[in-house]
Amino acid sequence: MADLFERAQQQATPQSVISVAELNRLARSAVERSVPLTWVAGEISNFKRYDSGHCYFTLKDSEAQVDAVMFRHKAQYLDWQPSNGLQVEVRATATVYEARGKFQLVVDAMRRAGLGALYAAFEKLKAKLEAEGLFDAALKRELPALPRTVGVVTSPQAAALRDVITALGRRMPGIAVIVYPTPVQGDGAGEKIAEAIRIAGERAECEVLIVCRGGGSIEDLWAFNDEAVARAIRACPLPVVSGVGHETDFTIADFAADLRAPTPTAAAELVSPDGAKLRRDTVLLGQQLQRVFQRELEDRMQRIDFLGRRLVHPGEQIRNRMANLQHLATRLSGAWTRGAEDRGWQLRGQAQRLRSALPGVAALRERQQEFARRLRIAARMQLASAGERLQAVQASLTHLNPERVLERGYSITRSADGTIIREAAQLKPEQELELLLAKGRAEVRVKKVG
Repeated sequence: MADLFERAQQQATPQSVISVAELNRLARSAVERSVPLTWVAGEISNFKRYDSGHCYFTLKDSEAQVDAVMFRHKAQYLDWQPSNGLQVEVRATATVYEARGKFQLVVDAMRRAGLGALYAAFEKLKAKLEAEGLFDAALKRELPALPRTVGVVTSPQAAALRDVITALGRRMPGIAVIVYPTPVQGDGAGEKIAEAIRIAGERAECEVLIVCRGGGSIEDLWAFNDEAVARAIRACPLPVVSGVGHETDFTIADFAADLRAPTPTAAAELVSPDGAKLRRDTVLLGQQLQRVFQRELEDRMQRIDFLGRRLVHPGEQIRNRMANLQHLATRLSGAWTRGAEDRGWQLRGQAQRLRSALPGVAALRERQQEFARRLRIAARMQLASAGERLQAVQASLTHLNPERVLERGYSITRSADGTIIREAAQLKPEQELELLLAKGRAEVRVKKVG
């Protein structure tokens, strides 16, 4: 903080002046940077909780005091009521309230003095047992649905025992209760609670075990944070329900138990079925069973009546069958007669159609002769047309015949390799050529090319 003020002083000149707000802002920044979040111990005085839920108080000791504020969003998690004169430990950030230039603590958490070591021991033991797998969900056992006997590990003088017995009597009066007495607070209480759990497991007189006590401070409930209690719960062959303190109280026994209840009464409700509901369910099931039985009985009665109507004397059945056979024989005879008549009519109709479809031989013969005459005429016409076309083709071929061209005085000139000479540019002096004439051939030599 001194360094910050020194830097501000170095930056200032004799003529520069800072405002009060700037001064307080520098002070706040210096304080918050220099003092980290820390635990502070002291006595509460001037405590006041406003309607907004914010708490303002003074934290003091024999030599000094400091103002503190705990805002509503943090104060709402306190499960106890701070008051004047209490020794507490607060986790707070030191700051300066700029509007008034007031040094104060902004409290993040608060606990009664002396509980820090207990909380630390609680967290240490919890982490140790959790690392060993003692709280593993796979180890949790199911509670019996209809237990006949419930064991309770608690103090016989505790109000928790009366709460458990009252809840069990209200929900299921027929459940027997066996109490395994043990102190639930004080020196050595943890070992005695563990021993009571061990005895209940060895005797196996009950089907489920409740480990419980009423609410109290963390010191009052500390016996249930004993390592021996946690290990005894896990070693017990019976399912164990923990009902220690109030809903906001948590102990090591809660984590080790097969099921945690927020209160002893809730623990009794978890291990016992609801007798009134069971009675209602039983009545309902009885009514459903009666309705099913009645419907089945009525179905069987109707079936008997139906079968009774189907029962006929054998003589009557024979007479009925004979009458039925006579009726069928009559129907068969009639069907045979009608079938024969239908077949006769069908045959006569087919014969008539065959006769009408019989061809006329004379007419067919005349048509055949006409077709033959027309075929001969068509053949003669086709031959005459083909002859004319042949004569035209022969005339064309004669006209195009190269020999006829040669007969008119023309010749074909070829080189030694047989190439036909069509122009003078193909010739060279002294080149030998072959002349093809209309009759015969001649070999010549080129003397001059022009």
